[in-house]
Amino acid sequence: MSAAQDIKHDAAEFRKALGSFATGVTIVTTRAPDGQALGLTVNSFNSVSLAPPLVLWSLANNSRNLAAFQSTEHWAVHVLAAHQDVLSGRFARAGEDKFAGIDCEIGLGDVPLLPGCSARFECRTTFQYEGGDHTIFVGEVLRFDCGDAPPLVFHGGRYAHATKRDSSNVVPRSAEATKRDSSNVVPRSAEVSGSFSEDFLGYLLGRAHFRFYARIRPLLAQEQLSDEQFFVLSALTLRRSVSVASLGQGLAGILEAEAQDALASLVQRGLVQPLAGDASAYELATSGAACALRVISAAKAVESEVLEKLGVADSPALKLLLGRLLTVIDPDAVKLWG
Repeated sequence: MSAAQDIKHDAAEFRKALGSFATGVTIVTTRAPDGQALGLTVNSFNSVSLAPPLVLWSLANNSRNLAAFQSTEHWAVHVLAAHQDVLSGRFARAGEDKFAGIDCEIGLGDVPLLPGCSARFECRTTFQYEGGDHTIFVGEVLRFDCGDAPPLVFHGGRYAHATKRDSSNVVPRSAEATKRDSSNVVPRSAEVSGSFSEDFLGYLLGRAHFRFYARIRPLLAQEQLSDEQFFVLSALTLRRSVSVASLGQGLAGILEAEAQDALASLVQRGLVQPLAGDASAYELATSGAACALRVISAAKAVESEVLEKLGVADSPALKLLLGRLLTVIDPDAVKLWG
């Protein structure tokens, strides 16, 4: 485990520390107002942004630890190492002294820090809000450290060890295996089978998009944001400032003429402002940045829940394939963050 690092000067290392979490297992600890050390195993950890460095996790509203985490300012997220499966089980159970026999360090806010982890993030609560039957905690990372130990992964109802794989040794799937797997996808409507069936790519992508986005739309309603305003606001989080021309390029195929109207409405609300000295460029206002982080944090919580259900193998594969699909159908797509 390396020494704790100043988040202001180690953006690259912070990204590396976040990378040690592979849909894995974490323990979140804090110090209750009465001085009691608290900790519990969670799998809802997710990164929110690099600048500012924000992470999130969620806790069920019926948890007996909820009030303590709601009232405390500091907490720490521990990405467990492969050898810490017993520790994960201990902190997942109730009715025992979870810290017994553990030589904890003391972190910011007097929070207990568990030793031997793959990574640790010491955080201060930025905001919290209800997300259905859970409360979502978003925290600013004030200090972190990471080591070389591979992370602990939970997949298929059991713990697993994550190891690095040499891609040159990956054996391509045979055409027979691919055909065999794809044959298991059977359209429910026999009348359209072989033409426009439910394994049609457009149908799968379209329905998945609308159903996923339906989980996010209530969050936008709370912030009084339209879909178009959300897309523009999110795009403006990718760079310090964005010109009107580059915004139009980046949102091509998503928003066309609507981008200008959405931008104007955000300026009118005071969420976006013209860049000083450049009337053709815009940046997030302070209130706009706070609004964007609230919505993006909630959206990331939805993503975390979906990817958790997909599993540690399928989640990265899905993102990889969607990224490759985008380059195939839209090779000229402009990435604002590129």
